[in-house]
Order: sequence, then structure tokens, then C-alpha cells
Amino acid sequence: MGGMERVAVNLADAFAEAGHESHLLTFRQAGTPLTPEHSEVRLHTFPLHWVQRLTLVGAVIEALARWILNPLIRRSYFVWTGYLCGYLFKAWLWWFERRHGRVDRIIFRGVGTFEQVWGFRDERARHVLENIVYRGRQDWKGKLFARCLYQGKHLVAVSRGVAENLEEAQRALGFTPASLSVIVNPCPLESIRRLMQETNPEIPDAPYIVNVARLVPAKDQALLLRAYAIAAPEELLVLVGDGQERKRLEALAEELGIRDKVIFAGQQANPYPWMRQARLFVLSSRFEGMGIVLFEALACGTPVLSVDCPGGIREILKGPLESALVPHDAESLAEGIRAGLQRGKPPIDDAWLADFLPQKVVERFLEEAGSRPPSQA
Repeated sequence: MGGMERVAVNLADAFAEAGHESHLLTFRQAGTPLTPEHSEVRLHTFPLHWVQRLTLVGAVIEALARWILNPLIRRSYFVWTGYLCGYLFKAWLWWFERRHGRVDRIIFRGVGTFEQVWGFRDERARHVLENIVYRGRQDWKGKLFARCLYQGKHLVAVSRGVAENLEEAQRALGFTPASLSVIVNPCPLESIRRLMQETNPEIPDAPYIVNVARLVPAKDQALLLRAYAIAAPEELLVLVGDGQERKRLEALAEELGIRDKVIFAGQQANPYPWMRQARLFVLSSRFEGMGIVLFEALACGTPVLSVDCPGGIREILKGPLESALVPHDAESLAEGIRAGLQRGKPPIDDAWLADFLPQKVVERFLEEAGSRPPSQA
């Protein structure tokens, strides 16, 4: 699971722990099975795109979108398919509620999720934005996409930085959501601290620095490799995660002369032992909606270092943690790595994570629902 999937599972667990009937739905079978900690979370899979293909209209729309419309209007595939799929999801919800009772809150996590069903509209729905969505484009296509995804919907940003970015998008792209609120991602301390105790023979015995993220351009591990080469520490560098950039990053490590000191660990179902045993956790992203991995590393008792980037980083690294922020360039990150390794592992104060406790996050969603008693989510 990636970060967004882990947060979805954590949130489902948090609702169940608070006494609510909690259901977790995916639109396709996950490659790594979703495994909630709480036994009362009920898992469901609705193969949305297969159902779409089984309808004659859906099959025609998908073919037109894939082979004609999307090549003509780049990245518009969801515009043509998501309207019908929204109604298919509404039909599935009707079927679900006949068996389980009326749902009080429906939470969609991530733009990629509600792109698939953007035609679905319901006052109970909250659309959680995990990252910044606006990067300065003001053309007709950006306005079309924004109106499909955000117009008249209840939006939830995972950080103030994401909310400010969305407010900028509103002004530039001309859409009006039904509401906009900020609810951070939950950090399940007890669960993380139990999982971090698991053993993994792949973890190196030698001291190391760790980065846990998908290997994609937005996470900018190329910057981390360059900074690591400049800092030249004795510690190894471990990259936990996989993605489209892996081959390019391996080639860059070779070019920088550090290939024998960089371990590409691949995707790990449980990244917490890797975090716990590291001497330093480093984040090098170009932007981060919340930066869930930072408080996960802190929960594991590992000091963190991050480049300063747009999004919600500063909402985690504040007060005594502000010194863990460095400018977004290789020299500054290299200096931060040297300083972080010299400081060693200081005590981690759980008060730093208080704002992200699951029960507080659940309360915020219930406030948004206008209801406090146990219910269904």
C-alpha cells in the first residue's frame, strides 16, 4: 500500500475504534490486500470499471474516451467515464444500504478516487484532497476538470497548505465548492509501534538513512541522491518504495559513484521496521499534501529531515521540529543530513503528534456530519 491507502485503512480503523460501523470500499482488488487493524471494519470491493464495461453505453463511452477523446484532450479520460460511473456507484450504494442501513458519511480519499465517480453527488459525501491540486494552469481544460471534480462538493483538505492551494484554484478556475474544511490525516501510534517491532531479514545491519515514498518525480529522490553524494556520510542510503523512476534513479546513483552505498528496497508491506532502525528519515519531495511519513517516522522514534516544500510539511515540523526543515536544494539538504546524523536520536515527544490522533480526526468528521452519536461511515 502507498501512503493514501494506508491513511484510508487508518481512518476506517479509527471510526471502528470510536464505536461506529465502518466500511472500507475499493473500486478494484488491491495488489497488496488492505488489512485493517480493527476486526470490525468490513471490506468491500466494487469492480467499477468491469461493471461499466458490462453496460453497452459504458463500453462505448470507454472506447471513445480511450482511443479518441483522451488523445485529443490529454488527461480527459475521467471526464467522459466518470459521469456514468458516478451513477453506477449510486446504484451500488442503493444496493449496499438495503443490506446495511443508511450511511451517514461517505468519504472519498484522493483526486484519483473521485475522478472515477465524479458524477456522483450526495450531501453526505466528503472529498478528501491529499495533495495540492493547482499549479498555475488557467486554460479552459483546467476549468473543465475543476468544475467536474470540485463544483458544489464538500471538500476536505488534509492541511492548511492544501486548503490555501485550493482557494487559489477557486479564484483562478472559477468553481465554488459546497464547503471547504481542514481535517488532518490520522496517526495511529499504537498500531505503528506494534508493527515497527516486526523483524525483516532484508533490513541492513549497518547504519543507514531512509526514505519511504513512491519512486516518482514528485518525491524527488534524485535530489536526495545528489545531496547524499555531497554529504558523503558513512551510513548507507535506503530507498523504500517502487515506481516509474527506479531505473533512472539507479542510473543516477551509478553516475554519482554511490551505487554500492544505495539500497533500493522496493515496496514493503510494513515500512515501519525500516523507519525504526534508521538513524535518520529524509523527505525530499517537491510538494506534500500532509507528509504522513514524517509523523510515522517520528512515531517510530526516528529523527526526521525534510526539504521545505508546498503543502502541509510545516504543520508537522513546527515548534521544536522546525529545525528539521532545510531549503529545497542539494547543498542545503546535504548539510541537513550531516547535522541530523551528528545529533543522533533525540527523545521523541508524543505531544508533537497530538493533533493527528485518530480519535481527534474522527471527531472532526463527525462535526462535519453535524452528529456525534455512533453511526455508520
